[in-house]
Amino acid sequence: MRLSQVVRSGPNQYICEEDAAKYLEEKLADFKHPVVITGVKSYKAFQEFASVPETWPVLRYDHTASDKNMAELAEKAGDADVIVGIGGGKVLDTAKGTAELLDCEVVLVPTIAGTCAGYTPLSAVYDEFSQFSHVAYYKRSAYLTLIDLRILLHSPVEYLLGGIGDSLAKWYESEAITRNMPSLPVMVELGLNSAKTIREGILRDSEQAIKDQTAGKITDAFRNIVEIIIGAAGTVGGFAGEYGRMAGAHAIHNGLSFLPETHSILHGSKVAYGILVQLAATGDLDEVKKLLPLYQKLGFPYNLDTLHVTENHEAAIEKVAAYAAKPEESFVLLGDYSKEKIAEAMKTIEQLAMEKTIAG
Repeated sequence: MRLSQVVRSGPNQYICEEDAAKYLEEKLADFKHPVVITGVKSYKAFQEFASVPETWPVLRYDHTASDKNMAELAEKAGDADVIVGIGGGKVLDTAKGTAELLDCEVVLVPTIAGTCAGYTPLSAVYDEFSQFSHVAYYKRSAYLTLIDLRILLHSPVEYLLGGIGDSLAKWYESEAITRNMPSLPVMVELGLNSAKTIREGILRDSEQAIKDQTAGKITDAFRNIVEIIIGAAGTVGGFAGEYGRMAGAHAIHNGLSFLPETHSILHGSKVAYGILVQLAATGDLDEVKKLLPLYQKLGFPYNLDTLHVTENHEAAIEKVAAYAAKPEESFVLLGDYSKEKIAEAMKTIEQLAMEKTIAG
């Protein structure tokens, strides 16, 4: 049985508090050779509120989250018995992949709330050119996920927005995967209930959470959205397995990674656009119309122009749709969707977005 089909309940330990980083050294007291993997900006953000012992080597990832960089870091980490990932999604995914190669534990310390990478036992792996390659599933879950709300409060607000988009997809993708199934195992239902709670929480708290982060205030709304993005979102696929992981929205994201114009747009924001395309493909246009006002209010991309693709729309649609329709991509989990059907869905979103913009 593949790891993607196995119920994974989450990290061994999970802490989310305003001053959580103070527990890091205490929680790793039993390890002899911790090694930190981080980035330049992410480590600087961490050091504004916390520190690690001088005896812990600090390695920098190369921004790719690639198999090549994971192998390089594993060689440098040597006899590490725990890898401590400090940073955003690509840093944490790199840390998990490096720990897998070393067959050691991994501790995850998010410095942004951009994805559920701080919770899940898998990585989105790219090549050296930032093009999506594959999803890697790991034998070990995190030994510890440590979320310090102070660090996340001072991160760029666009990362919180991206996390909201990535988490919103949990409901739309899992619901679409399972909607025609006559019955579901209890653990899958539990994952779907998590996804529903996530959607409700985002619709309730996302606007306020963004306002609170901008104002520099840790509030219930801010904490709720942080835990939705990192923790609750991770439980959807953890409990539901392949019924609660990536589907059409993420397939569109993966296709967009082949358009250089979109590389500056965060993962979750591209996934948010993918939700619209998936809904158009499955004929749920009323839901698209409900979401468009929220997208425009929050600043999510809702057409190709807002994805920075301002020229050659036809060619862009063809490239994204062709990739998303590949048999090894996750759009196939929704049924038989050819590149022509996906391209038509993208064109439908272009039309609906234009009508919505004209209507105000």
